[in-house]
Amino acid sequence: MSQKNIKKLLLVVSIFLVMALPTLAATAEENAAKFGILTIIPPLVAITLAFLTKNVVISLFLGILSGTYIISLYLPGGFFGNLSALFTNLVPSFLKIVDLILGSLADPWNAGVILQCTTIGGLIALITYMGGARAIAESLAKRAKTARSAQIVAWLMGLFVFFDDYANSLIVGPIMRPVTDKLNVSREKLAFIIDATAAPVAGIAIISTWVGYEMSLIKSAYASIGQPVNAYMVFINTLPFRFYNIFMLFLVFATAFFLRESGPMLKAERRARKGELLAPNARPMSTEGEEQQLPEGKKSNIWNAIIPILVLVLASFIGFYSNGYSAIINGDDTELIALLQNTPLSLNGIREAFSASDASIVLFQSALFASIVATIMGVTQKIFTVSKAIDTFINGLKSMVITAVILLLAWSLSGVIKELGTATYLVGLLSDKIPAFTLPTIIFVLGSIISFATGTSYGTMGILMPLAIPNPDPNFVLMSAGAVLTGAIFGDHCSPISDTTILSSMGAACDHIDHVNTQIWYSLAIAFITIIFGYLPISFGLNVWVALLLGLAAVVALLYLFGEKVELPVETSKKASFV
Repeated sequence: MSQKNIKKLLLVVSIFLVMALPTLAATAEENAAKFGILTIIPPLVAITLAFLTKNVVISLFLGILSGTYIISLYLPGGFFGNLSALFTNLVPSFLKIVDLILGSLADPWNAGVILQCTTIGGLIALITYMGGARAIAESLAKRAKTARSAQIVAWLMGLFVFFDDYANSLIVGPIMRPVTDKLNVSREKLAFIIDATAAPVAGIAIISTWVGYEMSLIKSAYASIGQPVNAYMVFINTLPFRFYNIFMLFLVFATAFFLRESGPMLKAERRARKGELLAPNARPMSTEGEEQQLPEGKKSNIWNAIIPILVLVLASFIGFYSNGYSAIINGDDTELIALLQNTPLSLNGIREAFSASDASIVLFQSALFASIVATIMGVTQKIFTVSKAIDTFINGLKSMVITAVILLLAWSLSGVIKELGTATYLVGLLSDKIPAFTLPTIIFVLGSIISFATGTSYGTMGILMPLAIPNPDPNFVLMSAGAVLTGAIFGDHCSPISDTTILSSMGAACDHIDHVNTQIWYSLAIAFITIIFGYLPISFGLNVWVALLLGLAAVVALLYLFGEKVELPVETSKKASFV
């Protein structure tokens, strides 16, 4: 057989192996041991290129390609068996990317998220065409007359939509954007407010779509050491130890109240006060409603926004409960079934139902129902015909295409990172070298690194929780469990490949990389305060409530020591920022 034919055969075999890879895949532990430090290359490539190129699509794609290429080199006939595979493996690596994207889209949860994003885009387009967005902006502007009050209202609204981080990102932004735009608050700052009141709030809310997962991790970790536990009480007792969540929420309020910013956010806010809401050459994640105009002769009506949005929120609440109720009743957990049958509307019953619900499907259903209500309202008011309403809705869907593309790529990157065993490799670097008194701090740092690199909080929690529980001191257990649950929030809050970060950029119609670049410095500063005034002091015996007060004071001190008033002209700026 000629050398040319041998190369062709190797190419065919490589393609076959990649297509058959799911059946050949090893465990995360095995892959982490096999790939070693190479496992961190995909997230490192994606995140670094995102900041350098400011093109998140290309950055994510190349990050995925680096991962699939690494996998292909270890397949039979790869680089370690054949030098020519350095070039021939590009084809199977590309095919693997297609496989990952298709797999991401085929996942029911992911498909539900794509549907809810696009449907809410259609809903907002309908509300805008009906004049509802303009009316609610004018109404809120009467109360939120300054940039300070507009930001505080957005913060309060973020706290109000506590039950789900996706719902928070997709509801608060479109409602508040016309108000913050009118009062010259930058899109980056709005995206920050949305993002900082999404996962940080949902992660500590006593009723949310997060609680059940967090409780299940706590229960499983205790079960692994043969100890029964009331998981919900452990969850409640960890709340004071969620330093990052609490300090971040306070920082958002403090920056709005004192009108002080630092670093890239200061530049963005001063630019916005001059009327430039977006940076030059910015690529907003969505444009819905910007070109839609209320037909001539029709007056804007605030109820054209309030009613559809209330329908969306109420339908979400009802949907979370009914969806979770059905899941539990049709399941095999006799204890939960008895709880819902005997006390279906108790706090415990509602919490368990919310936790068991499929948030992606519920939000899609709620957004679709709200869109139908908005269509009926517009038609009965003769604002548009049914045909025009459908066209408007579809235009809203189209505006979300870039968001869907980025989400699919982010999920695909997460898939290849999981296959490589990146998180397992990172845990293995430090898990055997942790002194007891530094355990909460190290777990928080490790959780932050893993969640930032992988873009997933749920996966990070699942990996690290077993490290937190096996400790003879019950106080250290609560500290460490809190560190797991809050450290995982860090990446979900600020990683450029996190779906919540992406959705926050979309909700604010902000350039995604500009959002990440302005937010990440605040996130790092709060992480620093979390360690210095939180986990380290309490590990040495400081009362947790004293640590919380010190941390809150440190947040204010940070703004006054390193921040500056937004209203000052740039040329009078003399203080050094903390970035």
